[in-house]
Amino acid sequence: MGQIEIIIFIILTIVIGWLSWIISLKDRRYHGIFRFVSFETILILVLMNYPVWFKNPLEWQQLISWVLLAGSLLVAFFGFYLFYHHGKPADGMEETTALITSGLYRYIRHPLYLSLILGGFGVMMKDLKWLSFILAFVNLLALYLTAKVEEKEMIKRFGKDYADYMCTTKMFIPYIL
Repeated sequence: MGQIEIIIFIILTIVIGWLSWIISLKDRRYHGIFRFVSFETILILVLMNYPVWFKNPLEWQQLISWVLLAGSLLVAFFGFYLFYHHGKPADGMEETTALITSGLYRYIRHPLYLSLILGGFGVMMKDLKWLSFILAFVNLLALYLTAKVEEKEMIKRFGKDYADYMCTTKMFIPYIL
């Protein structure tokens, strides 16, 4: 990374850290720690790979990348829509007051984290290097840990309803994982 990328990285890391504090950590919602790691790995992947985003646009890995990135945006759009319209967040961002079990949430518990997983792998596919693979898998691990911690928080909030919901849905991939 060059000097400009390092400056962008530092500024965005401060912003991501501040938002993580404001949205999750100050209220002792510790899944924000792992989610911070996820955002950081995606940021590093983007800064590493942006020079090749539009080079050789018809190569197989570029096509897979665009499919993953488009899927990421689609899942995020529907996930956020359901979150805000059915989850009734009390604080405008994170603290849902109603358990969402419709739409994407009927099949997976964490569509917004799935969108970050797809985005991370989509950016990784732009330039296949070992460091990109490692960062994409760190992102996957961070989001898995985020989901596990958040599920404990949701059981405290929604009790047996959330525990039952966990028995009928998968974490990220319908019918599989």
